Amino acid sequence: MKKIIIWTLVTIAAVVLIMWKLGANKKANEEKTKFVKESNAGEISVLTEKVSKEDFSQGFLANGNFAPVRELDYLAETSGRITKLLVDEGSVVRQGQVIAYVDGEILGTDLQSAKVNLEQLRVDKERYEAAFKTGGVTKKQVDDASLQYELAKTRYTAATRRVSDTYIKAPISGIINKKYVEQGAYLSPGNKLFDIVDVSRLKLAVSVPEIQVVSLKEGDKVNVTTNVFPEVSYEGKITFIAAKGDNTLNYPVEMEVANISGKQLRAGMFGTAHFDIKNAAPMILVPRTSFIGGVNSNQVYVFENNTAKLRKVVAGRIFGDKVEIREGLNEGETVITAGQINLTDGAKVTVQQQAKG
Repeated sequence: MKKIIIWTLVTIAAVVLIMWKLGANKKANEEKTKFVKESNAGEISVLTEKVSKEDFSQGFLANGNFAPVRELDYLAETSGRITKLLVDEGSVVRQGQVIAYVDGEILGTDLQSAKVNLEQLRVDKERYEAAFKTGGVTKKQVDDASLQYELAKTRYTAATRRVSDTYIKAPISGIINKKYVEQGAYLSPGNKLFDIVDVSRLKLAVSVPEIQVVSLKEGDKVNVTTNVFPEVSYEGKITFIAAKGDNTLNYPVEMEVANISGKQLRAGMFGTAHFDIKNAAPMILVPRTSFIGGVNSNQVYVFENNTAKLRKVVAGRIFGDKVEIREGLNEGETVITAGQINLTDGAKVTVQQQAKG
């Protein structure tokens, strides 16, 4: 019997507690509803900022690695044994400088034979031409002699070229970065001889986001720095801007950088390009907080006659806490920068603080 009484009392207490909680919640909801009604009936406090055009020059940095402007894998063009090797790895060479000799004794003999044959056919050609004038030979005989002479000229030119190829010359100025042969080695056409790199000028390749690459053009000057010589600023010039970006909407940009004597950079080193966009046209910039729900919404509230007017705009580049407006706002208008969460189109507002005027 006691247990029944206890359970009855517990049940009654639980019901009373539930009824009290429901009443408290109802009262709280009524108070919130009353507050919202009162808020909607009055003017909503907001912050504003007047729209104006600003001269805004925004520089940016991009990192990359230096590469030679010119580098060459030098391949053999003739056969023969290297009789003399005049350079080693690290040697500085000039374009046209002889850097190795290939045994050309047999080729020299071929050249001499081609020269003698050419001279004999020249004499025969002239004899036939003279005889043709007196009727001693036919026109066909003259033509055949001329043809043989022209063929001999071609063979002589080819023999001269083969002999010239035994003098291996540097095709570009630069440094012997790698040597693949030694004196006494036998060459065949296509054998790799040297890697030659020209580091008097370097190339710095970087990636630039789409929003910034539109401000660049070929020929622009760029300051370049490196951790190797942090006290030096190298001068670069943009030589290439890719017409197509990668999957992340970054565009390859290359610039040529002049090396400095005594502070020479090497290919493969890390460099930073300092892009300075000067003389940028004035643009309309508004605080990022002006946008409803974020920049991608392209919607802001404009303050007109104590009223919030919803406005569609076209947002452009983002510079920190400022956003470029390409279309939709005019200089002199006022945008609401805070308090939009309580606004609807046409709502009455009051300016709590004029952030900028």
